[in-house]
Amino acid sequence: MLLEIITPEISIFKGEVSCVSLPGTDGFFQVLNNHAPIISSLKAGEVRFESDSSIESSEQVTVNGNTAIVQIKGGVAELNNQKLIVLAD
Repeated sequence: MLLEIITPEISIFKGEVSCVSLPGTDGFFQVLNNHAPIISSLKAGEVRFESDSSIESSEQVTVNGNTAIVQIKGGVAELNNQKLIVLAD
């Protein structure tokens, strides 16, 4: 699935991933390929995602092997048609 993490200032990440864990307001949840459409509010925490290809580290993205972590202060996530958009604070 395509993951895009965006803040009001910058686009943090855009790329193909196989798994994403998100800090929902009611607890952490995971999204895999072919997941049903979903919209959820997010609280402060870590967005973790995995990719089969290499992920580049940056000031906002911490990489450990094929897993990456992005810290967010909250936001909204929407998954539709294999595209997950995270609008983060």
